Amino acid sequence: MTNEELKLRTKNFSLMIIDLVEKLPNSISAKVVANQIVRSGTSVGANYRAVCRARSDREFVSKMNIVLEEADETLFWIEIIIEKKWFGKSELDFIWKEGNELTAIFVSTLKTVNNRINQK
Repeated sequence: MTNEELKLRTKNFSLMIIDLVEKLPNSISAKVVANQIVRSGTSVGANYRAVCRARSDREFVSKMNIVLEEADETLFWIEIIIEKKWFGKSELDFIWKEGNELTAIFVSTLKTVNNRINQK
């Protein structure tokens, strides 16, 4: 997968999160969760763009770790939404799978670059 394809994929993930937040209930707790997930979910795409501008492998790893952390946090909030039954698990299946696939890509990429750094 190219950087451009992953940029598009992470941006689309951010848009899916925004669409999800727009449909959350209007309760106080849902607003708190909405605020958290929209920050972490949109941060995945925004920070991945910063990864693409990294000037060194070490800077790449540092920035990619932020992307990974935000993706994992987003998955946490999706779990909360499911457990609160604000949406059914089947309604969030695609976004859940996409978040997990992106996370797996980020982990794999980090392992590859870390191995390259450690071999120098």
